[in-house]
Amino acid sequence: MEEQSSSTNPQRSFTRKKRKLTIETEPLTLTLIPDHTHTSNHKQKQGRGNSENRKWVYSTRDCSNHKDKFVFVSYNILGVENASKHKDLYINVPPKFLKWKHRLRVIRKEIARYNPSEVDRFDDLNTTLQKDGFKGVYQARTGEARDGCGIFWKDEMFSLMHEENIEFKNFGLRDNVAQFCVLKMNGCQTHVDDTENLKTHRSILVGNIHVLFNPSRGDIKLGQVRLFLAKAHRLLETWGNIPIILGGDFNSMPQSAMYQFIASSELNIQHHERKKICGQNCPLHYPTFQCHSNYYSSRWNKEEIRLATGTKHSTYLKHKLKLTSAYHGVPATCLTRDEYGEPLATSFHSRFMGTVDYIWHTGDLMPLKVLETLPIETLEKTEGLPSKRWGSDHLALVCEFAFADADIEALDI
Repeated sequence: MEEQSSSTNPQRSFTRKKRKLTIETEPLTLTLIPDHTHTSNHKQKQGRGNSENRKWVYSTRDCSNHKDKFVFVSYNILGVENASKHKDLYINVPPKFLKWKHRLRVIRKEIARYNPSEVDRFDDLNTTLQKDGFKGVYQARTGEARDGCGIFWKDEMFSLMHEENIEFKNFGLRDNVAQFCVLKMNGCQTHVDDTENLKTHRSILVGNIHVLFNPSRGDIKLGQVRLFLAKAHRLLETWGNIPIILGGDFNSMPQSAMYQFIASSELNIQHHERKKICGQNCPLHYPTFQCHSNYYSSRWNKEEIRLATGTKHSTYLKHKLKLTSAYHGVPATCLTRDEYGEPLATSFHSRFMGTVDYIWHTGDLMPLKVLETLPIETLEKTEGLPSKRWGSDHLALVCEFAFADADIEALDI
């Protein structure tokens, strides 16, 4: 099936709404791109770790030549509707910590440390972001659900060149959505249609996705990620092979076949059971549980194969991007990282503790530092998120990036 997606004019980003939206009932999966100036002092920030119990971990590479930097934040802030409908996930969380008024205040306080905007009612979002120097775009889920995805950027630092969205419902893949923005660093004279020189003028392609949760529907989850990566590659070709950052809640764990597919670019689904394709059946508390299934027990019917791969005639998946995980690229200790170099846990509630959120990037961007997640012992003391300190059942992932070609320029000097 030929991909169907929507493309919008940047000037109409906040007026194209399918229904009236308010942030009180429709929190976002956020991708925020703030200014980097607040993280410039390496020694001062490293010593005190400016996110309460969370500390910056720095790349071992020499970063002195990297001047064009920016901070990328990916954050699933937990929809109010989801929190109220699934109270069994938060049985250990005091009700006052689940109230949106409290969570919004805590989330505001947290994301202010990374220097992005505070988020208010969605109807007031445009005005709020303008006051804080940010612009953004939002894509609501289809169907009855009241959540969605949002990308926001510092207006002084970036300009929106292009926006596209994917509504997976068009492919029979549920009501989840994904979004893409091409952003150009300001101070350049490149015309909006001048894709040939876009890479020279510091532009990036940003993607954001919230993959279906249902652990048993690995076929649908793979189908969503397949289309997401394919769309990213097509946009990459259109806009001149600019750097890519893909963030979001992928609802897949590091030991899963889904992670393998994203990291290695290929996967034969016949080697894996559909219900275990994303590893959510293997939470952190049960590390000995075998995620990989026996080859001969991995039966997929033709419709499941079609949803996963896009065709009934092949069980082989392949994408054309070379992606690396930002956290994997900045090593840390076993207190917060697993054997794959990923955080031990980015989400914690009564039925799950593990990592499902990621920041993926291409090799023309280099992670300079990442904000560490919390040690398991610290998380367990909360008995579940949200808490007094943390406003969501997910932890924000934060990475400072630089354009990797600074290394090449340094060699030429």
